[in-house]
Amino acid sequence: MGGPKALVLFEGTTFVERCVERLDRPGVAGTVVVVGPLQDRVAELLPAGACVANPRASEGMLGSVLCGLDAAEARGADAVLLHPVDHPLVEAATVDRVVQALLDGALIAVPSRDGRRGHPGGFARAAWPALRAALPARGAREVLADHPDWIVHVEGDAGCVAGIDTPADYARLIGTLP
Repeated sequence: MGGPKALVLFEGTTFVERCVERLDRPGVAGTVVVVGPLQDRVAELLPAGACVANPRASEGMLGSVLCGLDAAEARGADAVLLHPVDHPLVEAATVDRVVQALLDGALIAVPSRDGRRGHPGGFARAAWPALRAALPARGAREVLADHPDWIVHVEGDAGCVAGIDTPADYARLIGTLP
């Protein structure tokens, strides 16, 4: 992508700003952005205290999840929403459905679209030990695979499954590729 996905621009705003804005919903007490490379540039875009440096970046995505769990635990959170920055098209209604499922008692709430799991995934505090015990190579997917009975699927929008992972994905997003 030529740099951190958090700093990629779409419609005049960065992916990280879009994700933080989307998570600013009723029932969401705060947002923690786990940052790795170029953390100072990302932090400049967000409210003070929103960024947490990731000393576990070498552990891949699970390292970021664990760093975020540590921050959420320190803030006394009851649940977390895991929202990768490369999913900037998630709609507010999808976030609201995930939050509502958690408020209704789900251990894990996952938006789904056309039979595919999407983002953000919601994890109640009772599911955090399983996340902490996951193998780095499998991450949160391990928890989903090992505990299907914990999962409540909610309706997701097309953006919840639309990851922007490659330059070609980005070119399609901005309309320069079909």
